[in-house]
Amino acid sequence: MVDFILILVVLTNFWLLGTSRLGSSIRVVALQGVLLGLLPLAAHLHATPMRVMALAAGSILLKGMVFPRLLFRALREADVTREAEPFVGYVLSLLIGVMALGLSFWMGGRLRMESPVVSAMILPVAFFSLMAGFFLIVARKKAVHQVLGFLVFENGVYTFGIGAMQEATLLVELGILLDVFVGVFVMGIAIFHISREFDHTETDRLSSLKD
Repeated sequence: MVDFILILVVLTNFWLLGTSRLGSSIRVVALQGVLLGLLPLAAHLHATPMRVMALAAGSILLKGMVFPRLLFRALREADVTREAEPFVGYVLSLLIGVMALGLSFWMGGRLRMESPVVSAMILPVAFFSLMAGFFLIVARKKAVHQVLGFLVFENGVYTFGIGAMQEATLLVELGILLDVFVGVFVMGIAIFHISREFDHTETDRLSSLKD
């Protein structure tokens, strides 16, 4: 079950790299959040059942419901549906994703953990999510897409925490989730005001503003 969830996470990352539709991307990130919320339950972490349930419930609630709702609201306010001209094209993005996946498995195989991980795939998938999230942040123009990249990056941190920090997972991840919640909330407000003032949400055009 753990490997099945991780494979689906990899597929969602590739979907995000290859699609221009923002609404579809938000739904896929929500699905990824739900999958990762189920990961602690499938992994049978060395913690009390209540701690694992709290981590799973908090992740599913925030990543699968609250964050997508905030982003869909920002999307409606910005009146944008897709990103037609990113910095890096979608076909090239997928090719870079394949190379990043290969690099992630190489890094995961080289990294030696003191305690056994729940799956041999968990570290490569964590590294791949980190790379995919960072790539979305730097390779896309729309602010919404960059927020999604930020969430995918955090999902990589979350996945790494499940595999490598099982004893402290609950405290670490609840702290991260709180930070991400505040970040997404602030970014949603920023997207709304950017759209209202400048009639677009392309961050590269903001860099050309003068005094």
